[in-house]
Amino acid sequence: MSDRRILAIDVGRGTQDVLLYDPGQPVENSVKLVLPSPTVVVGTAIREAARSDRPVHLEGICMGGGGTVMAVQKALAAGVPVSATPAAALTIHDDPDRVRAFGVAITETAPAGAVTVRTADYMEAELRSALSLFGVPYPERIAIAVQDHGFAPKTSNRIHRFAVFLDLLEKGDWDLFALAPDPPHPSMSRMQAVLGDAPGALVTDTGPVAAIGTLLDPRVAEMAETGVTLVNAGNGHTLTFTLKGGRVCGIFEHHTSSLDPEKLKLYIRKLQEGTLTNEEIFEDGGHGAAVREATGITPVAVTGPNRTRLLPDAYQASPFGDMMLTGCFGLLEVWKRRRGGI
Repeated sequence: MSDRRILAIDVGRGTQDVLLYDPGQPVENSVKLVLPSPTVVVGTAIREAARSDRPVHLEGICMGGGGTVMAVQKALAAGVPVSATPAAALTIHDDPDRVRAFGVAITETAPAGAVTVRTADYMEAELRSALSLFGVPYPERIAIAVQDHGFAPKTSNRIHRFAVFLDLLEKGDWDLFALAPDPPHPSMSRMQAVLGDAPGALVTDTGPVAAIGTLLDPRVAEMAETGVTLVNAGNGHTLTFTLKGGRVCGIFEHHTSSLDPEKLKLYIRKLQEGTLTNEEIFEDGGHGAAVREATGITPVAVTGPNRTRLLPDAYQASPFGDMMLTGCFGLLEVWKRRRGGI
């Protein structure tokens, strides 16, 4: 019998959450891991290299910025030279001139004496090693979610990311699953880089899969029949949907660090009322907002690591009893929709 297992990896700003799903056993018995995200791992490697006072050279592919870019900034501020291959430089910015202005040299060859740090979102070697220590064979089928702003060298990546969301929704009749195409949108450079490292994998965005996974909580599924507001309060972004069934009625995305409970509740109420504008969110430093129809006041369900800080009174969704794997469960649902039964 062929291997029917699926390794679902939800790559966030702070953690990468891993679920090895085996259809032959209860989901609750699955192998599960919550590990530091690749950008945290790479950022740590850059900081350690910088402490040696040797040049740092980034080699690999486009990956999430976050801790990686912050570590590069600190190294440069400390006078440590930093260079990157053209592909790895895309982690810092899509525009090479902006990368150079940042202080990073772009070169295929590492300078003499440099410490080389590999950039990648899919840490296959490390995951294989971790699973092998427990006698767990690595599966053939892989599903990976990353948060992608897309390739937009001459425009705001916030504008581009949200424009892609709207394009997918409009072409997909505002079905929530429309935000998780397979293969991913061609402009999504981070996803394309992951596909290069994991050919044949299902690769999509973290925000929509978290919402899809949240709907696997039985109480949330019941709420959605008449209308629900779903909030994914992640470490980097907070993505909010108003839904009726599986149809998106409204959407907005903001940076979690810019939100507090009062502001988030205000935006949620406006989204439900249909009065929230794209300009209001963008001018506040967020990505954008769009309303297809007002839902009126609906129950609010929240997932994500910042859920209790931002929405302590909302329903704390926990599909299969494990909130941290909500995105992984969403990846499995996308697999079912795009590639058939599992």
